Amino acid sequence: MAHVYFHIDLNAFFANAEIIRDPELKGKPIAISGSTRRSVVSTASYEARAFGVHSAMPLSEAQRLCKDLIVVEGHYSLYEQLSRDFISIIESYTDLVEQVSVDECYADMSEVIKDYEKPLDLAWEIQKRVLKELKLPCSIGVAPNLFLAKMASDMKKPLGITVLRKREVQQKLWPLPIKEMWGIGSKTYPYLEDIGIHTIGDLANYKNINELLPILGKNTEEIIARANGEDDSELSFSYDMKSMGVSETFLEDVTDYDELRGLIRLLSRRLSKRLYREKKAGYLIGLRIKYHNFVNQDRSKQVDSPIWASDDLFIHAMDLFDEYWNDEPIRLLGITVSKFEDDEQVLQLSLFDENKNKINETRSVLHDLNKMLGSKLLIRASDMDKDSK
Repeated sequence: MAHVYFHIDLNAFFANAEIIRDPELKGKPIAISGSTRRSVVSTASYEARAFGVHSAMPLSEAQRLCKDLIVVEGHYSLYEQLSRDFISIIESYTDLVEQVSVDECYADMSEVIKDYEKPLDLAWEIQKRVLKELKLPCSIGVAPNLFLAKMASDMKKPLGITVLRKREVQQKLWPLPIKEMWGIGSKTYPYLEDIGIHTIGDLANYKNINELLPILGKNTEEIIARANGEDDSELSFSYDMKSMGVSETFLEDVTDYDELRGLIRLLSRRLSKRLYREKKAGYLIGLRIKYHNFVNQDRSKQVDSPIWASDDLFIHAMDLFDEYWNDEPIRLLGITVSKFEDDEQVLQLSLFDENKNKINETRSVLHDLNKMLGSKLLIRASDMDKDSK
């Protein structure tokens, strides 16, 4: 059966989220960034992009290019909420959704689209809903495979809808610069240009595969196939997984303890929502820290009873973080839960168990106070558990 995949990408997500927060920013060149000497731009409004400002650019260079650039520090709790709302809208159409980042997802609309007289009506409806309900513009790529859907969504921004069929690959895909091909990184495309590959079409028709192997590695044949419009990859979601986790990679190194603690809080909430949705709770929680030098540190701890609630995840993740962080700058944080409890018992859990949530919230407060005071408080969470029974 032929597939119809959508790739839905929120345009300049962080910047537009800040405009929702402060409408006075609308129409102005803004960049989301930290304020330190090493800060880089997370994203920029289209007004700023007109001056050449783009993501991952050092802030100092962005300010040089755009003298009137307004620098806004990110509000990540707002982004997380908007991201959840965005995915909820897409999931109201289909369960076959893979979220690949905070501002983009793939969705298999093969069955849903049959209910629409005109295929593009579904894309228009989704785009209008996201704009009306969240005030966020998005671009949508429609294609028979994931690669072409991703490439299509990048072709018209903002508020674009692009259909890319296999028979249109030579006309629409091949003329694009090789550096715009998804999967070709900034370190790779200069080597391809050195051997005469300047467009995606050049790669699709390149005859000397042995010359490409040192550049593209073991995925050479797969990348060439994609350049020809072929891609057999599938959406990634599993309902029989052995572990579940979330992570966040930062565009700049983070050393501030309070900021890292806040990020662990956000990750805990995100993971809790996924665990509840999949009716999972586990006995093993893990923390991954990737440092500025790309050295990974993975630590885990066993707990007495299966956990899934965000406050429990946060407390145990912070215990691991406080014990093992070496004060070096951090590039990535991640939390995982594994050793899942039997599904029948997990089904008895309730996200709205008010008494348990209150206890967990107080545990979190006590945890923070213990860290601040550097000593154990007389009142312990375990005592509260006894009192609540």
